[in-house]
Amino acid sequence: MASLKEILTRRPISATIRLTVPAGGARPAPPVGPALGQYRLNLMAFCKDFNARTQKYKPDTPMAVTITAFKDNTFEFTVKSPSVTWYLKKAAGIESGSGRSGHVTVATLTPKHIYEIAKIKQSDPYCQYMSLESISKSIIGTAKSMGIKVQNALD
Repeated sequence: MASLKEILTRRPISATIRLTVPAGGARPAPPVGPALGQYRLNLMAFCKDFNARTQKYKPDTPMAVTITAFKDNTFEFTVKSPSVTWYLKKAAGIESGSGRSGHVTVATLTPKHIYEIAKIKQSDPYCQYMSLESISKSIIGTAKSMGIKVQNALD
């Protein structure tokens, strides 16, 4: 239960904005500009902050960002690592998954690839308390739905 101090210091939220922005490529142009501009948020502050946080990633890596806009025109944001499907496509060297995932296999990956993706995804806010094994099982399921076969995967 929240304490009285926490309740009194809460700021009213005007919106929650979810965007996918390339790493190090946030600019006041669309899609960032119109999304933040309608809530009167400081575009340049967001762009500088986002680009600083994502400089360790390769340029053009799609980063999911969740921006919480408050009524006093301030904001907070969290950056998640790229999606599992993006990592699987990069590891397999393919452009897209299979159109018939249960029937057509488009690529094959090793458990080492899955483990490496799981280690990266473990740093995400929603996965930080999950074990590597459970994250790996989830990634294997995603790979199967994309038509990517994982060698020696537990079925």
